[in-house]
Amino acid sequence: MEIATPLGIVIAFVAVIVSFVMEGGNPMSMLAPGPLLLVFVGTLGICVASNRMTDLGGIIKAFLRAVLPGKKFDGPALVTELMQYADIARREGLLALEEKAKAVQDPFLKRGLELVIDGTDSDEVHESLEQEIAALRERHKVAAKWFADAGGFAPTLGIIGTVLGLVHALEGLAEPEKLGHAISAAFIATLWGVMSANLMWLPLANKLKRMSAVEVAQRELVVQGILAIQAGVSPRAVGERLKSHLPPSAREQATGAKGDKGDKAA
Repeated sequence: MEIATPLGIVIAFVAVIVSFVMEGGNPMSMLAPGPLLLVFVGTLGICVASNRMTDLGGIIKAFLRAVLPGKKFDGPALVTELMQYADIARREGLLALEEKAKAVQDPFLKRGLELVIDGTDSDEVHESLEQEIAALRERHKVAAKWFADAGGFAPTLGIIGTVLGLVHALEGLAEPEKLGHAISAAFIATLWGVMSANLMWLPLANKLKRMSAVEVAQRELVVQGILAIQAGVSPRAVGERLKSHLPPSAREQATGAKGDKGDKAA
C-alpha cells in the first residue's frame, strides 16, 4: 500500500498545528473561509489557466496514483518473467512466445514481445520502445509541473490575501480594539499559501517525479530484456544483465528460468 505521501502530508500538517497550539494559538482561527477560498480556489484557477483543459484528466489520475494504493513495481518478478521468455525463445524459437504474449498484462511488455515475434529489426524495436518511453516522460512532466506550479502560485495568492486583509484592517483604525484581530486574520492567507505549497503541492510534484523515474526505469529494463531475448541470449545471461538494474537486496529474488541450471552446467 502506497501511504508515504498522504502519511507525510498528515504528519507535516499535524506538526504545524501542534506547534501553533504550543505557542498559544487557536487552530480554529486558521479555518477562515476567505483565505482558504482565495488560496485553494485561486491556485486551482491559475493552474487551469496555465494548462490545457485536455490535461486535467491526466492530472487527476496522476494525483490519485500519488495518494491512493496502487500496484507496486516488482523488479525481481519482472526479471524472472523475462528470463522465462528468454528460455522459451532459446529452446523453441521466438514464435513460441506468441501464446505467452497473449496473456501478458503489461501493455508495454506485450508490445515489445509482439514486435520481436513479428520479426521486426532490433534497431526498429529499440527505437519504437524508446519513443514510447519518451512519450511517457512527457505525459508525466505535465502532471508534475501542474503541482510544482501550484507550489509557486499559492504563496503569491497568500500574499495577495494578506494585502487585502491589511487594507481592510487599516480601514478600521477608528476602532483600535479590533485592529489586532483584523491584522492577525489578514496573515492567515499567507500562512495557507506557504503551508499548502510546502506541505502539499511541492511534495506531490516531487512524488510524481519519483514515480515517473521508477516507471521509466521499469520500461528501460523491459527494453533491455526484449532486445536480449531477440538476440538469443541465454536465460542466465539475461538474468545477470537485468539484475544489475535492481537493488542488491532484490537480486537474489529474481530466479525461476528453466534454462538457468542447464546454462550453468554447460
